[in-house]
Amino acid sequence: MRNIKCIIIIVLLILTMAVGYSAFATQLNVSGTAEIIGEWNVRIINIEAKNVSEGCNPGEPQYTNTSATFEAKLIKPGDSITYLITIENSGTIDATLDDVIFKEEENGSEAIKFTTTGIAPTLEPGAQTTLNVKIEYDSKTTEVPSIKTKTITGIINYVQK
Repeated sequence: MRNIKCIIIIVLLILTMAVGYSAFATQLNVSGTAEIIGEWNVRIINIEAKNVSEGCNPGEPQYTNTSATFEAKLIKPGDSITYLITIENSGTIDATLDDVIFKEEENGSEAIKFTTTGIAPTLEPGAQTTLNVKIEYDSKTTEVPSIKTKTITGIINYVQK
């Protein structure tokens, strides 16, 4: 009988401990969802010709979100046209200038000079910068060249950092 009492006491102790443990135990659940709301949108928003030498023809500059084109017609040495290409960060992520590469065609006229200036190294959301592309008929030219055209191509690479 003594063994039965001991067994009953041990069982009651275990049940009491189990009830006590469950009274002080809490299960916590954690859940969540993530959403990307940043927008990347660095784009060309305008191109216009400025400082056009008298008699020269800047043509009709064209642009899309990712490209700008122009065709300058120069008459005499010293003539020039400057194209202002406006770039805007319309997104919500800062843009950092990674690289600017401009190449002139190898067989183009030596009398035509291209100069590029004025692009910002960083663009915060909503900010704009202007790339100036100046085309000039070299004022040191003394004869009409046999090759009368030259093409420039460029890549402006903004990245997020």
